[in-house]
Amino acid sequence: MTNKTEKDQNVQMPENENIQNEEQLKEEPEAEEQEPKDTSGAYDEGSEEKEETCEETKEDEDLNTKYLRLMADFQNYKKRTEKQKSEIHAYANEKIVLKLIEVMDNFERALGADASEGDSFKQGIEMIFKQLSDVLTDAGVKEIEAESTVFDPNFHNAVMMEDTDKVESGMVSEVLQKGYTLNGKVIRPAMVKVAN
Repeated sequence: MTNKTEKDQNVQMPENENIQNEEQLKEEPEAEEQEPKDTSGAYDEGSEEKEETCEETKEDEDLNTKYLRLMADFQNYKKRTEKQKSEIHAYANEKIVLKLIEVMDNFERALGADASEGDSFKQGIEMIFKQLSDVLTDAGVKEIEAESTVFDPNFHNAVMMEDTDKVESGMVSEVLQKGYTLNGKVIRPAMVKVAN
């Protein structure tokens, strides 16, 4: 009997193990199926939200940089147009001033000549010349100082070189025609002789 009971026990044990193994196999696939579904759904929603917030912040940063660039461009545009306007106003009368300067040259020549009509003629011309000079000065015209100064090609136009003892070498020895500036800009350089 002991043999039978051992055999029965041996036989019964594998049956119990088989039953338990089958139950575990049935339970495990259900557990495996449920876990991936739950975690994958939660993961997708979180990652989509993170991606959306990243995209929104990138778009906001792009918009901010575009806005700042646009503002800087607008400020530069305003400065440029204001500078252009001021230059236009400062140099708008350049052509008229050049013509008036020629008139002044003629007055100076007339004043340099001896007038046979008398002193009243000369006084009248001097008054007109002074009036014209005042108008040009008010408009921003200044005479370029050239006589006995160092030659500067920015302000002087050298037409002759001469040997002289009156001034040192490289200095203006004589002014042949006066030069003028309009609001600091040279509109006509002085025509000069330069000492060797």
